[in-house]
Amino acid sequence: MNILVTGSRGQLGSELQELSRKLPDHRFFFYDLPELDITDSGAVGLAVSECKPSVLINAAAYTAVDRAERDPESAFRVNRNGAGVLAAACRDVGALLLHVSTDYVFDGNLPRPYRESDPPSPSSVYGCSKLQGEQLIGEIDPSHIIVRTSWLYSRHGANFVKTMLRLGAEKSELQVVFDQTGTPTSAADLAGALMEISGHFDPSRHYRETYHYSNEGTASWYDFACAVMELSGLGCSVLPVDSSGYPQEAPRPSYSVLDKGAIKRDWGIRIPYWRHSLGAMLSHQP
Repeated sequence: MNILVTGSRGQLGSELQELSRKLPDHRFFFYDLPELDITDSGAVGLAVSECKPSVLINAAAYTAVDRAERDPESAFRVNRNGAGVLAAACRDVGALLLHVSTDYVFDGNLPRPYRESDPPSPSSVYGCSKLQGEQLIGEIDPSHIIVRTSWLYSRHGANFVKTMLRLGAEKSELQVVFDQTGTPTSAADLAGALMEISGHFDPSRHYRETYHYSNEGTASWYDFACAVMELSGLGCSVLPVDSSGYPQEAPRPSYSVLDKGAIKRDWGIRIPYWRHSLGAMLSHQP
């Protein structure tokens, strides 16, 4: 099976590259900027025609949440228009589009984990751009599976865990917000789930599905930071603070835990608890 991956040098794309070395039965094609701009329909069409993928995994995205408030044009160009370009290319060749989206499509006002059937209501430019990407994929309607995730981290790229490791080594005390709740997600675990779907989908079926995937359990950013310090052996103290004392340009969902029942039921995917996956990542962190 041929699998094309966009955004291959980001957190998720890097984990997919590592995983690909253990999957010799598949042929992988990895693309990122500058060699492939997902908003360039001509370049995407050429790449798809050359690679002839059965599956295209879109791990490319504009993820600078606060910067998106100042530069919405760039966010929508990548997250909406780029998703549409990839959808059209997949439709033209009959490939399955595996598209990664976000918990930020929700406003965070529900008192329970979000299901796929819950109506989206994003409160940030980033969330709006990702939702419009989902909607454009649905309008173009290739065979597609959208996977929403949350609080992604990895040994690769910039993320909350690596920031905490750096600050924890530099400072004796940190303040981290306690009133935003979600679930940290290992990019390595998400990569494994995407490959499970890629390896077991039925190419004769036209998919129109949306799933949620994060690690199991819940945490605040404060809980997450405390776990990083504990599991890495850093002596930095973490103090809980209210988010009102740390205003950010983009509003964050106060509660964005995702219900994973559907992806576990339909694909038999086993999902690790978030602390276990964090420990695994930190044990391999140089």
